[in-house]
Amino acid sequence: MTTEAGKESAGAGEAVLADVQQQKLAALHNIERLVRFGLDSGLTAPLDESFVRNALLDLFGFTEPLDEGTAAAQPAEDNPLAIVEALLDYGASIGLIQHNTTTWRDLLDARIMGLLMPRPSETAGQFARIAEREGIVQATNFFYKLNIDSNYIRMDRIRKNEYWQQTTAYGNLEITINLSKPEKDPKEIALLKTLPPSRYPKCLLCADNVGYAGRADHPARQNLRVLPLTLHDEKWFFQYSPYVYYNEHSIVFRGEHVPMQISPLTFARLLDFVEQFPHYFIGSNADLPIVGGSILNHDHFQAGRHTFAMAEAPSETSYSHPELQGVTADIVKWPLSVLRLRGRNKETLLAAAERFLEAWRSYSDSLVDIEAFTTVDGKHVPHNTITPIARLRDNGEYELDLVLRNNRTSEEHPDGIFHPHQHLHHIKRENIGLIEVMGLAVLPGRLKSELEAIAPYLTGEVSADSKPLSESSHSLHHHAIWFNELLGKYGSGLSEDEARLALQSEVGNKFLEVLQDAGVYKQTSEGRTAFQRFVASAGWTAV
Repeated sequence: MTTEAGKESAGAGEAVLADVQQQKLAALHNIERLVRFGLDSGLTAPLDESFVRNALLDLFGFTEPLDEGTAAAQPAEDNPLAIVEALLDYGASIGLIQHNTTTWRDLLDARIMGLLMPRPSETAGQFARIAEREGIVQATNFFYKLNIDSNYIRMDRIRKNEYWQQTTAYGNLEITINLSKPEKDPKEIALLKTLPPSRYPKCLLCADNVGYAGRADHPARQNLRVLPLTLHDEKWFFQYSPYVYYNEHSIVFRGEHVPMQISPLTFARLLDFVEQFPHYFIGSNADLPIVGGSILNHDHFQAGRHTFAMAEAPSETSYSHPELQGVTADIVKWPLSVLRLRGRNKETLLAAAERFLEAWRSYSDSLVDIEAFTTVDGKHVPHNTITPIARLRDNGEYELDLVLRNNRTSEEHPDGIFHPHQHLHHIKRENIGLIEVMGLAVLPGRLKSELEAIAPYLTGEVSADSKPLSESSHSLHHHAIWFNELLGKYGSGLSEDEARLALQSEVGNKFLEVLQDAGVYKQTSEGRTAFQRFVASAGWTAV
């Protein structure tokens, strides 16, 4: 005889089964939606439809799809985000990922989207055909769209970044607060500390990343595609950055895992690239700590289809060299110390760049704190290097910007004499790499909430006396000096919009100070004279 409790238990079990069945049907439906997106976007060729569907079915543990023709009946989708999120939820529910956190969901995300994509060789072949038939601009348009459609470039996250421009005497600086890289869950951070070191792939830039499934401490790259390049008769690769900081932000990396090194060959490779991609600029981080980028162990460049303020900065003084006819060298009006070389003859321009590099590597001027070498334990430690940027102008003229860098430290400035100084670290203390050098600030994500917390003081919503920022326990303590300056300048009667704009302007001014600190020759009469002294020492004469 069935008891009431038994009936209730059976009813609950039937409800669970019905719910599970509904989840399965929804997952099958989303698989068809994703197949339709792959076909519509061009990620999936029509001949590959069954192959892709079957791969997705297998991944999620199904042996057959919904009714035939279901994919074609699905509405067109602009992007796969909602579909993939639903499939990630289902994947988490059936145990496809170890933890339902962003890191593990991203691993499955790349795995899913990788199934929709052509093989790397097919992508490279299609790029080459488009470039030959329609031109390099259409080819990069195709490849950039593929990277967005495949969810490799996470446009949904990139749109979260804060962005504004700051008008200065040097042009409009660009300011971004980087919110696109997800923060690690505390449990993930604890897990990472227990993982043994891995030797594969050697770094995030190696070509071995293509197709890699990833792990807790290394992103999945099944949806990564790279293009082969030849630069100065060497094997290189081209890819887009997953977290683009500007339009078509690209990474060009060497086939071999070798350290960064600025040399005459660097300049030759850069000019080779702009000949092949004339609508892009390309540049390299410096090759020394403090003034270099975050990855120094793998030689690489960054490129893209974007005009930075530095590219539009005017010349202050022009120079010529008797042995380098047709090449001009300009001191550029910019917070950092920039020499802009221009010329139509590639080899002559490269010879000029090589001479400046050689001269700068060994140049010292104690009057302005520049020392090429210091001695540590009996060894000469080099400090001078260059951040180079190349362009090919529409008039056929090659352009090579040489940004002079020095990574020496002192007791007063232990993080770097030509690095953001201590009073700016509450805004920016990281290395000033290529992107910042050109005028785009990439600021830490913490600033968003911190600026939002400061704004109510400027509107009077929160009293400055409520809890002084001077107390070390205050969450905004590191902004205390700046905060007092803000209150003294703006008071506490601003509107919300006025407070937001005021803070943006003040952050922009701080970034300008950051760039000025990084300049080896300051924008003063003494600094300009010292800069001219270096150029003259290299054999150049003002014209």
